Amino acid sequence: MRIVYCRHLATATSRGLRPTILQQRRITTLTPRTTEAVGFENATPKNDELSLEDWSQEHEDEISKLASKPLKDLNLTDLIRFGRPPLSPQSLLTSARSTRENLPVRLSRRIVALRNLPFIIVSNPHVSQIFNNYLHSLRSILSFPSSSLTNPLEELKFTEILTDIVKTHSNTIPTLARGFIECRRYATPAEVTSFLDQHLRERIGTRLMAEQHIALHISSTANPEEIKGADGATVELVQDGSTYIGTIDTALQPARLINSCASFVGEICEIRYGVRPQLVIDGDPDVRFPYLPVHLEYILTELLKNAFRASVEAEQTEPIRVTIAKDPYTAGISMRIRDRGGGISPEDMPNIWSYSFTTFREGEEEDALGRFNNSVASAGDGSSIAGLGYGLPLSRAYAEYFGGSLSVQSAFGWGTDVYLKLKGVEVD
Repeated sequence: MRIVYCRHLATATSRGLRPTILQQRRITTLTPRTTEAVGFENATPKNDELSLEDWSQEHEDEISKLASKPLKDLNLTDLIRFGRPPLSPQSLLTSARSTRENLPVRLSRRIVALRNLPFIIVSNPHVSQIFNNYLHSLRSILSFPSSSLTNPLEELKFTEILTDIVKTHSNTIPTLARGFIECRRYATPAEVTSFLDQHLRERIGTRLMAEQHIALHISSTANPEEIKGADGATVELVQDGSTYIGTIDTALQPARLINSCASFVGEICEIRYGVRPQLVIDGDPDVRFPYLPVHLEYILTELLKNAFRASVEAEQTEPIRVTIAKDPYTAGISMRIRDRGGGISPEDMPNIWSYSFTTFREGEEEDALGRFNNSVASAGDGSSIAGLGYGLPLSRAYAEYFGGSLSVQSAFGWGTDVYLKLKGVEVD
């Protein structure tokens, strides 16, 4: 059983495109909750949310205390430690308590990091919105005392809170991107990259921890077809059989995901350019390994988008070649994506891992490349970050989060090889 939150599915289907995992996301809308946690006793309703203007030393002390607690790295073994669903009620309660214990630390760390930015940056409307979202999410979690997680009904209510939190942060990346674009005069590119790299990597773990418990709940409850958020709206699900443990597919076949992403990117490429490159998969296309499909799909969509675009612009007829190899010593895999699109220029190569905004020009007439990038972004996750330099560095963050790697080798004038290595985990 896999939980899927549909977002902007209509964007793809209206164009006759087959939706992929990232296009099938939908989640409930946010409903405010009362808060009775230490340091937030006088919390205001959502319509009068705590903001920078309401920030007090009391809040600072309470959040700093939470943020100073040790942060345990999240790994694939942690995510599957409860075993295959359906889980027993006790195991589900244990998962909820663990999530309740760790999320406030992670949320507080992000609040402190945002609060420590120069005031002119954190007061930007986009950045301030993310700051307030984290505050609201922390208050929502703390409003549910960990000691109350003693029966299935309380676990259900806690899962509804997590569902609302995931929805609240669904647009964090593009919102932050816009904020930092507007504040680019007040921070160097190196400072922006350092902050965003740390922030977005920690965001991966925070979101995944919440989504994993939601998925375990849905696949373990008596009525797994739907879960209602705090406002009563339902979260639609896709039944994926017994290979899933929460958000992890224990028998993920990369070749199938490559074909799905290539079909999606190729159809948009054909709409924008009138042509699509060919793609060949070789090596070991039948290999399977345990991993998160949504992470791999994001990475593949970004890498294939770059390869398709380069091949079309270079008028290259040689197919893009994806080679898959199983790691003989671990449960992981290696992939190489090779294109003959002319490579990356020497002046651009040092900047490909930076969260750079230099390709964004306000008022600049959009060319075919810009329209292509925007189409992929809007059909993919509902929020365009095209031209903001987030694709490759965020893909590397996803790859490295569980011990993998992403590297690029370019022969300028010829083409580019991208090497992706991912570590799985042994599953009984």
